[in-house]
Amino acid sequence: MIDFYTAGTANGHRAAVALEESGLAYRVHKLNLQAGDQRKPDYLQVNPAGAIPAIVDDEGPGGKPLTLAQSGAILLYLAEKSGRFLPRDPARRALAIQWLMFACSDVAGGSGTLFQLAMAAPEKSAANVEFFEKRLVHALRAADGQLAGRDYLADEISVADLALYPVVATRKPVIEKHGGLPNLTKWAERMAARPGVAKGMQVSV
Repeated sequence: MIDFYTAGTANGHRAAVALEESGLAYRVHKLNLQAGDQRKPDYLQVNPAGAIPAIVDDEGPGGKPLTLAQSGAILLYLAEKSGRFLPRDPARRALAIQWLMFACSDVAGGSGTLFQLAMAAPEKSAANVEFFEKRLVHALRAADGQLAGRDYLADEISVADLALYPVVATRKPVIEKHGGLPNLTKWAERMAARPGVAKGMQVSV
């Protein structure tokens, strides 16, 4: 059984979608970030960085418990454990990992900045929000180009798609505002129609 510590953020949704799609058994521990649950001593024993998501797999490698944080690392671990979402073809596998990293760094970083501007920045600035929205959309245009003529980022569904979708779903209003991402939009509809993705997006709500 995997214990899953999460909250209603794109990072949390990313791991939840992967857990649902992998078919592995898990139980959810929801943290209230506004109340500071992530900084409480019991959770800091799980992830000293005080961030979500994190998992504790009591049947980790060699049958020993494994504690793991960082959504990208969790996706790779779940893919290897379940034998799903990492292409067998070496070229496709490399592409899947490339786009996984893209989703967890370029895209998630841009989306996270928008969250900080809205929720935590000491001064509100419409100009700054617009600037970072455009940076995020610029990054997503790369994914839109990759999806031209493809159903998925690495030609078959992989960790890359599971990683990217929660940010795209969360930032749908930004994407619609700036427009011009037809391949990404169709891909997002395809992803949303998957029962595991739909359920995973509701785990932390």
